[in-house]
Amino acid sequence: MKNVFKIVVLATMALVFSGVVTAEEKMLVEGFGAGRDFPGAHLAPDPNTEYKVVFDLTVTDDNLDDPYPFLPAIAVYMNTLAKFGVPPENRKIAVVLHQGSGLIGLKNEAFKARHDGKDNPNIELIQKLSAAGVVFHICGQGVLAREIDQDDLLDEIQVDYWALTTLIELGRQGYVKIG
Repeated sequence: MKNVFKIVVLATMALVFSGVVTAEEKMLVEGFGAGRDFPGAHLAPDPNTEYKVVFDLTVTDDNLDDPYPFLPAIAVYMNTLAKFGVPPENRKIAVVLHQGSGLIGLKNEAFKARHDGKDNPNIELIQKLSAAGVVFHICGQGVLAREIDQDDLLDEIQVDYWALTTLIELGRQGYVKIG
């Protein structure tokens, strides 16, 4: 029995010290993993690099039953940065919502009123991403055009003047645009 215990302890220590399981792998966004290890990969996140990324989301109302497909990818990206030890001050991640995507940022009652009583499947993930440090921007022009009351938006959503100006300003600040 002592040998089995020793083997378990040694195996656990080997996993911890091999980088397979680390304290840094505490997921920023619960319920989502991180990128899988690929031995010998040429490029991987560097904890000393400042990551400025803006995800440009333009969606339609095609699928109202699941979270917007790119939100889980952002969760995995955030967890991957944490896995590689990128500190919070080097994780500057933004999401710009426009061309219909702003509706994913509605509180549930407002979403239901616009979508035949369906619940907003994006709320929990938006809240988790925001808690992990992701900043959500919505196009003010889209808010006006769709007659969205600001009180109907999730607290995690920041209303900007126009998605175009947000993308230009973040690009000017060195953000890399995805999407």
